[in-house]
Amino acid sequence: MGKTLTEIAEQLSTPKAVQKTVAEKTKVIEEVKPVPKVQLIYAFNGTGKTRLSRAFKKLIAPKGEGDDASPSDLADKQILYYSAFTEDLFYWDNDLGQDAEPKLMIQPNAFTKWVLEEQGQDQSITTTFQRYTSDKLTPHFSADFSSVSFSFERGNQAPEPHIKISKGEESNFIWSVFNALLEQVIAELNIPEAADRSTDAFNNLTHVFVDDPVSSLDENHLIELAVNLASLIKSSQSDLKFIITTHSPLFYNVLFNELNSKASYLLERFEDGSFELTEKQGDSNKSFSYHLHLLKTIEQAIAESKVERYHFTLLRNLYEKTASFLGYPRWSELLPEDRQLYLNRVIQFTSHSTLSNETLAQPTPAESATVKLLLDHLKNNHAFWQPQGA
Repeated sequence: MGKTLTEIAEQLSTPKAVQKTVAEKTKVIEEVKPVPKVQLIYAFNGTGKTRLSRAFKKLIAPKGEGDDASPSDLADKQILYYSAFTEDLFYWDNDLGQDAEPKLMIQPNAFTKWVLEEQGQDQSITTTFQRYTSDKLTPHFSADFSSVSFSFERGNQAPEPHIKISKGEESNFIWSVFNALLEQVIAELNIPEAADRSTDAFNNLTHVFVDDPVSSLDENHLIELAVNLASLIKSSQSDLKFIITTHSPLFYNVLFNELNSKASYLLERFEDGSFELTEKQGDSNKSFSYHLHLLKTIEQAIAESKVERYHFTLLRNLYEKTASFLGYPRWSELLPEDRQLYLNRVIQFTSHSTLSNETLAQPTPAESATVKLLLDHLKNNHAFWQPQGA
């Protein structure tokens, strides 16, 4: 039987009792394993990662305490929560006139006030942002750090000022702010004696929850971000706990191989709306059995005549990983004859919007048949390994 997201949040925050056999008279004893330093969670888009992060935040810092109670005061914070940055602290000023300069506004809050005004990390944020985007794209903070504008250098021309960056670039910028904050927080908490720290603002901090920071990065920058994040986590010497969720198998695998003292999980959602968090042990993480999970999921949907739009996304992901493994430069080269026809059909159903809970419409019978045709083609023509009996 599945669990609620609140129950899974409790599972992530509670030491686990396990049975252990000792040599003395083959006695079975129970011992308590502490919560791991890092808990790494993989889940498909639309499974409930963000809702899990909210449930965890609510469990650790219920409304009326800590994070929601006093946004101008850091002292009671128990959790740093990346998604909250994305949603709550930054917004575009949409009340500007036609010729006005677009500005990304920063809500007054203790986090950015501390990292920008008190710690002067604006240049560090700029460096990180340009690492993941372009060194020609430059943020410019206002004097009071209440807003930021952006300029872009085009060839030999003078920089184009006051541009409105894309949603992906905006996400990268917000991650860069969070990264600068996290660096400073870890450095402060690494000082053993609280009295020796430059601030007591983070003395009550217990958890950092990072909810999928990788949606707009190419694979090279994705690997770089994962390595940098893992290095930052490994530098933490305090009791701070980290939870990271992702829909990217590449990001997951890099973090898994880089990090020690971790537990790794697969989050699944059932048809009745309940969830299961399954711990992944040993070698199952190295390959992640990701392609087999995709295969099983799609085959089950076909067998039960329950193909939905998001199964096209899973199918495309399967093609992409197989093409990469076999050395094809483009996954579309694995498609049957009339490749452009099938490519257009798959792309039609694989925009990010089709993964949201609100837009999972049933494909037509012909579209469902296309999923089966393309899956069979991949298995039968491109040496796709299948478990015995499949």
